[in-house]
Amino acid sequence: MNTVGRGRLILAATPLGNSGDATDRLKTALESSDVIAAEDTRRLRRLAADLGVVVTGRVISMHDSVEAQRINGILTSLLDGLTVVVVSDAGMPAISDPGYRLIRAAIDAEIEISVLPGPSAVLAALVVSGLPVDRFCFEGFIPRKSAERQRYLDALTEERRTMVFFEAPHRIEATLADLIAAFGPERQVALCRELTKTYEEVIRGDLASVLASAQATAPRGEITLVVGGAPAPDRVGTPQEWADQVAAHIAAGETKKDAMITVARQLGVPRREVYDAVVVHLGQR
Repeated sequence: MNTVGRGRLILAATPLGNSGDATDRLKTALESSDVIAAEDTRRLRRLAADLGVVVTGRVISMHDSVEAQRINGILTSLLDGLTVVVVSDAGMPAISDPGYRLIRAAIDAEIEISVLPGPSAVLAALVVSGLPVDRFCFEGFIPRKSAERQRYLDALTEERRTMVFFEAPHRIEATLADLIAAFGPERQVALCRELTKTYEEVIRGDLASVLASAQATAPRGEITLVVGGAPAPDRVGTPQEWADQVAAHIAAGETKKDAMITVARQLGVPRREVYDAVVVHLGQR
C-alpha cells in the first residue's frame, strides 16, 4: 500500500461524561489535528474547554444526516496530507454513531487509519452488569416501530450470548415490556444509566423487577441495557436415542441433513452433537 504524502484518519474515543477519563493521546490529537469531524461541534467545544485544550484545526460537523455529504471533502483533506480526527458525542465513533461510512471510504482510498482507544458504553455496561462476559453481542438500538421490534426480538429469543442494547429514556418502559414478552419476565438484566456521570446508576434484577423500578422512577439520561442470554435447553435422551431418531426420519424419507436438523431442534440439542451421535452410532458421515 502506497500512502506516501497522504494524511491519516484518527478514530478517537471520547469520555462518556466524565472528562477525567480523557487520555493524553486524545488531548494531543485534538490540539494537533488539521481537521476534527465531530458528531456535535458544540459538545466538542465543551469537551475541549473541560480538558483545557486549544483546538486550532478546522472543526466540521459529521452527524448521521450529513455524514454521506462530508465524506468526499474529508477524503480530499486526507489525500492532501492532512490529519483528520473523528469523534462522536461520547465513546467510540461508529458504534451506533457516525463514522462507519467514512472508515470504509478511507480504507478504499488506502488512507492510513489509527484508533485512540478509550471509553465505551458497551464495555462499561457489560462489565458492571454482573452478567456473563465471556461471550456477548452488541445489538445497538431496538427498532422503534412495533412490528419491527417484535420481529427483531423474536429473532433473539434463542441467543445464548449476553446482549447489549442502547435505548432512549422515553422508550425504556416500552422496551422492557417488549423484552418481557419476547424473553419472559425472569430473564436477568442490568439497566445502566449515566455511566461515569454524577448520577450513575445500575439497576440489576429480572426483567419484571427492573420494569417495575423504571415505572416508579422514570430513569433519565443515556441508557445501556445488558440482557442475559437464553438459558441452555434441557437435554432430552441419549446420543444413541438421538441417532435412532435420525435414522427413523431418514427411513421416513428425509435427507440425513434435514433429519439431524429436525432432531436437534425437537430435542434442544446442538446440531453438532447430533451429528457426532449419528457418526458414532450409525456410522454415517
